[in-house]
Amino acid sequence: LFMDFVASLTGKSPSTTGAGSEGALTKSPFNCLRPVHDLNDALISYILTGANGFSSAAGHIGRKFRVEHDISLIVPEVWCRMHLHERQPEWLLNTGCLESVRDFKWEGRVIPASRLGFRITEQFVQRFFGRVFADPGAVFTEEMLRPEMQNTQDFVDGIEHIVEVQQRVAQSYFTDGSLDAAIPPLQALLHIMAHGTWNGLTATSPEFREMFTLKYLTESDWYRVRLEAKVNVDRRLWEKHTRDIRQFMGSRLKLQSSEQANLTRKLALAESELLRLSQSDAASHYFGTTGADPLLVP
Repeated sequence: LFMDFVASLTGKSPSTTGAGSEGALTKSPFNCLRPVHDLNDALISYILTGANGFSSAAGHIGRKFRVEHDISLIVPEVWCRMHLHERQPEWLLNTGCLESVRDFKWEGRVIPASRLGFRITEQFVQRFFGRVFADPGAVFTEEMLRPEMQNTQDFVDGIEHIVEVQQRVAQSYFTDGSLDAAIPPLQALLHIMAHGTWNGLTATSPEFREMFTLKYLTESDWYRVRLEAKVNVDRRLWEKHTRDIRQFMGSRLKLQSSEQANLTRKLALAESELLRLSQSDAASHYFGTTGADPLLVP
């Protein structure tokens, strides 16, 4: 999923998608930050919330089928008719509604088809598209679900194009120094995208995939640093609130009793927050949040 986010192959307009991998994240005029900072926050958010990523086809599905914006209308109609548990990848895999796309050999070389992740099956089409269409099998045929059946060479060309672009985009993070700003899981991912391996590990290595788990994130030193950076940000904010309230109260010759009481209450709150943020365990209060990027905190 994040290989796809990094490369953002479709380059969709931010006017239709807004901020995100295909929106402001890849459009410099809309975002003054380097993409790596957004990717860091996005990855941490996905891990913390357990969010799942799903995407739909755009353009051609094999040489025989072309998909326009109609698919953008169909997918939400199907998705909103699925129960919450039916939207979980584990459930979809266990029921045969999703299948993994596996690497295969073609003309003496290994084709990394696993970069496509998982794809829907006939079981998914019958079960869920049947809630919208009378003949769901006519909407997504077997040749659409498995485009390699149309023409294997075209399928191979498509995968190799994806891998090539992912490699080129990942290499740019090495060239401009963005790699050093990436959190460890993303650093490892960029290495694998650009060079095929990271410390001898590949994209399928359990040790590499462990880096994308909640346990790895919450027990890491770099996540703790992000939480401490957030403490510093908030401490400066409440220091400013306290200073501004005191200056305002000192600049008024006379305050009505209601104003005095309101400002006194706000000042007490600000001082209370400052005291909390000054405690040695202040960072623990932010556990489970994205924290703050220490490279962006002055």
